[in-house]
Amino acid sequence: MSDVLTELPPDPIIERRRVIQERAAQTIGRRQLVSRVTVSLLLGAFIIALIPLGSVIYEIINKGLSSISWSFLHKLPQQPNLINQNDIGGIGNSILGTLVIDAVAGIVAIPVALVVGLYLSESSSSAANFLRAIVEIMTGLPSILLGVFAYEFLVVPMGGASGLAGATALSVLMVPIIAKAAELAFRGVPDTLREAGLALGARSSRVTRGVIFPSALPGILTGVLLALARAMGETAPLLLVIGGTSLTWSWNPFHSMSALPLTTYFFSNSQYPSQRAAAWGVALTLVVIVMILSLGSRLIAARMRRERH
Repeated sequence: MSDVLTELPPDPIIERRRVIQERAAQTIGRRQLVSRVTVSLLLGAFIIALIPLGSVIYEIINKGLSSISWSFLHKLPQQPNLINQNDIGGIGNSILGTLVIDAVAGIVAIPVALVVGLYLSESSSSAANFLRAIVEIMTGLPSILLGVFAYEFLVVPMGGASGLAGATALSVLMVPIIAKAAELAFRGVPDTLREAGLALGARSSRVTRGVIFPSALPGILTGVLLALARAMGETAPLLLVIGGTSLTWSWNPFHSMSALPLTTYFFSNSQYPSQRAAAWGVALTLVVIVMILSLGSRLIAARMRRERH
């Protein structure tokens, strides 16, 4: 019996494994060197990218923290004069205007973007490919063009600036961002989940609502919050359409409103040193709000993924 076993040809799988191990042992040094060099280059690039970012954040905190106070955050702004140049009031109406404008923009953009994202994930037709190209183009569209669009089609017919025009411009900005994130989230759902739902006799629409959408929700939520964070920091689309000089509280998006990006812009160009100094405080407030949205989106999405698994 042993003679028969010794006369058998070598196992090709074992022989192939041995050859692979020998070649791997011959190149292990070179591969480790390439790995270390690559990791070092990536770490260096990361540090280089952090230098300007850290400098900007340091300057905003260093110069803006002294302006932050409860009265600064909730009072109305005051127009300084030659007698009392330090009386600038607060930015309460700018915070309110930013939240209202972005909320209206989200209400308009999110349903449209989800429908577009679902259609792009489900279809590979020529129309879907054309729409996908449009979404890609809109993602890189200069934001000032959206302000011009809103000015031409809303501000001029309505006879004046309004928060609604700003919300419209921001909603157009948000749609491609959310649609792209939604498409990737829907495509990331395993086909086995859809097939299991269809095998149980559920209609395709019911499977989409009850299976596909909940499974893709973490990715969708991340895209929505990141789009809101980007829209909240945009200045160019709002510069032409919302007025930006309001000194009163305004909840009505059909009237002129103020917003944090525009307040930063106007304060930084003011003739009064107190307002120019306060521009750093407005910028710090905006950065904190955007950071809360960005980090919140990451934490919520991570928690939802853990619960789903």
